Amino acid sequence: MRNTIAVVLKGYPRLSETFIAQELLGLENAGFTLHLISMRHPTDKHTHPVHDEISAPVSYLPEYLHDESLRVLKGWWKSRKQPGYAAARKQFLKDLKRDFSRNRFRRFGQALVMAAELPADIAHLHAHFLHTPASVTFYASLITGLSYTCSAHAKDIWTSSDEDLKDKLKTAKWVVTCTKNGWKHLQSLARDPSRIHLSYHGLDLSRFDSPDEVHKANDGSSAEAPVVMVTVSRAVEKKGLDVLVEAFAKLPKSLNWKWVHIGAGDLVKDLKQQAQKLGLQDHLEWRGALPQTDVLAQYRKSDLFVLPCRIARNGDRDGLPNVIVEAQSQSIPVISTTVSGVPELVDDGENGLLVEQNNSRQLSQAIETLLRDPALRQKMGQAGEKRVRADFNHITSIGYLGNLFEQQGVVKKGAID
Repeated sequence: MRNTIAVVLKGYPRLSETFIAQELLGLENAGFTLHLISMRHPTDKHTHPVHDEISAPVSYLPEYLHDESLRVLKGWWKSRKQPGYAAARKQFLKDLKRDFSRNRFRRFGQALVMAAELPADIAHLHAHFLHTPASVTFYASLITGLSYTCSAHAKDIWTSSDEDLKDKLKTAKWVVTCTKNGWKHLQSLARDPSRIHLSYHGLDLSRFDSPDEVHKANDGSSAEAPVVMVTVSRAVEKKGLDVLVEAFAKLPKSLNWKWVHIGAGDLVKDLKQQAQKLGLQDHLEWRGALPQTDVLAQYRKSDLFVLPCRIARNGDRDGLPNVIVEAQSQSIPVISTTVSGVPELVDDGENGLLVEQNNSRQLSQAIETLLRDPALRQKMGQAGEKRVRADFNHITSIGYLGNLFEQQGVVKKGAID
């Protein structure tokens, strides 16, 4: 009996996509059978513990078609015999007119391989991200006749053309997304808005127990006890880390503080050079990408979480960064911006402070306020943890997603044993 969901991912496993891994494990624990299909091989040196707990097999599509040309040719030969091939080819040629690129050819080639190599027990296709993973899944769905759905997040919504999104929203059985502003945007483009669902990711709170110790009452007055700030993010434009470094430079010299950055990214070298020019290097620690256990340990050593999200020049932006949820689960107050879904969790003045994007002066003032006031940090941190534990438990989001799959006709293991 067909009862397996093929989940199409841009890359797997990825340290920066803990929320996806958590969801995959949650679906398995709920009784769903998954088969993961990744468009890229992993590049991270580490994995999170959650990756080791996921039992689903993983298949890798050819990342570059010329590297596995024979496999692509076999995929085309087998796929062209399927009834839906003509419709998929027609859609591909339509897409090619507005996006004549190697990337578009690559996605169709990957879809040919995927359609030809799908295991016989696949009942449904599901893509994470509405851009390239959904393109591959859309073509494969047309070829095979299998239904498909999608989880949309942030970059995929805001950097895709409306025409491309409309095609996918029209053909996907449903789309679920994780922020209210993304949900409203997709609803405005959908022929049937009722097929666009809002569900926050939530957090596996069993991995993020309440901290045993109260955060230190440092106020920045002692060099022996600096206030520790942490940021967990990729070093990319939309995270606003260059604005954060500028903000640090505006802090009074008398304040004693330390900032720890966890994450990799193309801009790390540039950020280090910026910090060097501003004379901040002694305050900053760059730790690179780390597994979740090490990230949690750093949250518990930190007094304040800062992430100055912004809209990048290409329109890319965060949704509601999962790291903000993680930090608040550890009673850490958050400083961020009013961009995208952040205000859906962080209430300015209640469980953190929000500033305008790209405003280093406002950001510096917010940081100084919380550096100097440990009582306010404690109050906001406790309010944030209370909100997360009440409203952002991943069990709720897994249940919602599971119901959608069941309505699609996917059968859980227990129902067929």
